[in-house]
Amino acid sequence: MIKLREKIGYGFGDMASSMFWKLFGSYLMIFYTDVFGLPAAVVGTMFLITRVWDSAFDPIVGVMADRTLSRWGKFRPYLLYLAAPFGLIGVLTFTTPGLGTTGKLVYAYITYSLMMMVYSGINVPYASLLGVMSPDPKERNTLSTYRMTFAYIGSFIALLLFMPMVNHFSHGHSEQYGWMMAVVVIAVMCTALFYGCFALTRERVKPIREVQSPLKDDLRDLLHNRPWWILLGAGIAALVFNSIRDGATVYYFKYFIVEESHAAVSLFGVSFVLSGLYLAVGQAANIVGVMLAAPVSNRIGKKATYKWAMSIATVLSIIFYWFGKGDLVLIFTFQVLISICAGSIFPLLWSMYADCTDYSEWKTGNRATGLIFSSSSMSQKFGWAIGTALTGWLLAYFGFRANAVQSEEAIHGIKMFLSFLPAVGTVLSVIFISMYPLSEQRMKKIEAELETKRKD
Repeated sequence: MIKLREKIGYGFGDMASSMFWKLFGSYLMIFYTDVFGLPAAVVGTMFLITRVWDSAFDPIVGVMADRTLSRWGKFRPYLLYLAAPFGLIGVLTFTTPGLGTTGKLVYAYITYSLMMMVYSGINVPYASLLGVMSPDPKERNTLSTYRMTFAYIGSFIALLLFMPMVNHFSHGHSEQYGWMMAVVVIAVMCTALFYGCFALTRERVKPIREVQSPLKDDLRDLLHNRPWWILLGAGIAALVFNSIRDGATVYYFKYFIVEESHAAVSLFGVSFVLSGLYLAVGQAANIVGVMLAAPVSNRIGKKATYKWAMSIATVLSIIFYWFGKGDLVLIFTFQVLISICAGSIFPLLWSMYADCTDYSEWKTGNRATGLIFSSSSMSQKFGWAIGTALTGWLLAYFGFRANAVQSEEAIHGIKMFLSFLPAVGTVLSVIFISMYPLSEQRMKKIEAELETKRKD
């Protein structure tokens, strides 16, 4: 039985990851176009190239983690050794050098590529940790719920406070300095959280085979793991949905809503902009979705819960297009409802990846936890690569111009980013998950057989 402190400790890891992940998803595009000074289409291409490469890097990290032997286990050492580099490179990514356009582009490629690689280096082992903390599917569901709850708490904190911190640090300094210092604060918090996750968690599940199988066997088993392929497709589609909505939000409020024309909301002496509140409200609603995921899926199953959540999100996203700039109540209300749906699916995905690990071990006798869980991070990054690349390219296609009044066509495009385009991702996600074969009843039988083999 895993104690509460360990569940909280495991949650710390994704709290750290999600702080930076949300900064990348919600602010990095507009940072590069409006602060750093790069064209939108160039940024979209950079995101595609760097994230596709990094998606391929994730399985490499998974293979390395599966073969790691230390007194701390296979996966926890990566939390210990990469926490500080994670924070440092995150700060460099949001630092603007005094270079020309070409020099800035090279700098952006290098720092962002390094950031995504170190993100893989710490996040893939962290995700894999779920598969070895407990063999009990119910405890894994609980751990997954803690993970996603803390992830959304971290995202909520980062998104709510980031722009107020940028504005605070920019006083008397340049806007570029304000962005960098705001990220410094986030980076220190993330580093401390990763150390806490390392200190509070333990690895317990041992493979049936004590000797690690050859890499070619791991890859062969993975490629023949049909549930894994299905989750890979569903995860990519879900992240296309998330990345397009998050990446376009600040553009939506800056150029369509024109948030500067609205009075800032002040609380405890801190002024919050509408876009930050919108994103933070979404993270709070995500937490509600996470809390609903376990009880609903326990009643109707993980597959059915996922399908209903994404189907509802599709309808709500399409309706979103027709809101006018004065419909703030409706805009925020639909953000809450869509975010509840989005929040409910990710604990289910993580739990299903753990099921895929057990399914592979049951079918082949080979357990490659890190390699299978690396696909979860891979699908995230590949989905973000597609979504953010599309955002950059389509902004350019619709005639977007940074820090200027937008044309009617550009406004139409920005509205599409929060409505029809993400709805394509939700529809594809539903199609993929409809083919998922590992029901709760089937997993009970698989777990019982595996437990018998471990005892033997």
